[in-house]
Amino acid sequence: MRRVIATVVTAALSVTLAGCGGGTTSAKNTAGVPAKGGDLVIVKALDSKSMDNTTTFDNDSIWVFEQMMEPLYTVTEDGKGVKPWLATSFTLSPDKLHYTFTLRKGVTFHNGQPMTSADVKFSIDQATKTKGGWEFINTAIKSVAAPTPDTVVVTTKYPWAPLVADLSNFNNGIVPKDYAGMTSKQFYDHPVGTGPFKWDHWTKGSELKLVKNPNYWQSGKPSLDSVTWKPVPDDNTRTLQLQGGQAQINEFPPFSSLGQLKNSSTVQATLFDSTKTDYLLFNHTAKPFNDVHARRAISLAIDREAIIKSVLFGNGKPANSFMPPQVPYYDAATPGLQYDLTAAKAELAKSTTPQGFTATYLAAAGDVQDAAIAQILQGAVKPLGITIKIENVDPATARARQDKQDYQITHSSWTMDIADPDELVSFAVDPTTGAKSFYTGYSNKDVIDATHAAQKAFDPAVRQAKYTFIQKQAAEDAFMAFLYYSPYQWAYSKKVQGFKPYPTGNYHLEDVTLSK
Repeated sequence: MRRVIATVVTAALSVTLAGCGGGTTSAKNTAGVPAKGGDLVIVKALDSKSMDNTTTFDNDSIWVFEQMMEPLYTVTEDGKGVKPWLATSFTLSPDKLHYTFTLRKGVTFHNGQPMTSADVKFSIDQATKTKGGWEFINTAIKSVAAPTPDTVVVTTKYPWAPLVADLSNFNNGIVPKDYAGMTSKQFYDHPVGTGPFKWDHWTKGSELKLVKNPNYWQSGKPSLDSVTWKPVPDDNTRTLQLQGGQAQINEFPPFSSLGQLKNSSTVQATLFDSTKTDYLLFNHTAKPFNDVHARRAISLAIDREAIIKSVLFGNGKPANSFMPPQVPYYDAATPGLQYDLTAAKAELAKSTTPQGFTATYLAAAGDVQDAAIAQILQGAVKPLGITIKIENVDPATARARQDKQDYQITHSSWTMDIADPDELVSFAVDPTTGAKSFYTGYSNKDVIDATHAAQKAFDPAVRQAKYTFIQKQAAEDAFMAFLYYSPYQWAYSKKVQGFKPYPTGNYHLEDVTLSK
């Protein structure tokens, strides 16, 4: 019924095929004329975990391997739609079950092998069957066919509105068929893709380096010779390395340092629009967090404005929903649970622990924001008779324990990867996915049913109604405490030009240059 070509897609699909969109803040750079070449060094708090795009959840890995492995469609700059990438167009059958994609011609992998439909079929099939936690993105896919070298047909089990957006997710990045003759492990130790940069080396705990792909399908790109990511856990050390020229980009410097950096003659600090949302996670499998009244009491006791002032230095807004405002179908009218100490005490009185309780907050050692949130939480719930003990562990251990639901309370955050709410909604409130409702164990049948109904609805009005219900019910259930929405903060040398993170957090380094 609906035909989709390179720059148009129906509103029912809830995505937009477009060029550069608005809505993202970018800084002007007047440091000099862009020059070819150069090694861009990015410092960040944590090392990458894995280059396996089908099993990895951390942005420290994702934003690296996205420079190597590319999808059929990619997110637009405003984060609200998708645009053609390794595919140039698609058509949708009248029954809304068959998506036929036309592949871009002249694309080759880093090993020189031409990209064909056989590679696309293999990649999507692997992403669908790999039990790594991201397979839920492809849950509606019934089959993938490669009828011609430049045509791919994806058939869904039932009408599925988010399909094109799903295929823009990193887990559906295209790799060579049969891993170019390697085992899966061998391949992801030295990944091969079609992206602007290709594998060089990874010394874990020290640096990960990619080098220029001279045969990239976008003529004349990339400009950079290489990109190196270095894990530097200490915030101050990263700032000093940026100021001293050992690094050109500092990922997420503390908000407290932005004022100083903005006054620098060689460094600029910029806030970019984001989908980043911070939460307190409650483990519903651990008492008393299986009790909705205990969860609501804590959520109501949190003064989000105080956290924003203390942690973000005012650079944020209280979260009313687990969905960020930049995501389609976000509901601004969802009230959420905002600060009300009297209501918090009333909720606790209804709980199984009306006199209060003691719980442990799992914190990532060395994380300034995490430490501040933990301390503010301690003081916030003390009037309720709730004692919060803080357990500090190294960031990697904190992340691993969160994944295993080995905690009572912990802090986490989310950034979108695609331009459809289903990614977050399925991850956060549908326990049948690999994430067990954002590692909380939350389960509400009405919310789950609404999630599944929204996935199959092509009518935007129907989808809005479903997602509005989900947001309001999830807030009432206080399955987690929604804290705040914050921008992305980046600091980088004034020699860096063309660096513009999307609201989804990722960035296209093929567009970046270093001036002399």
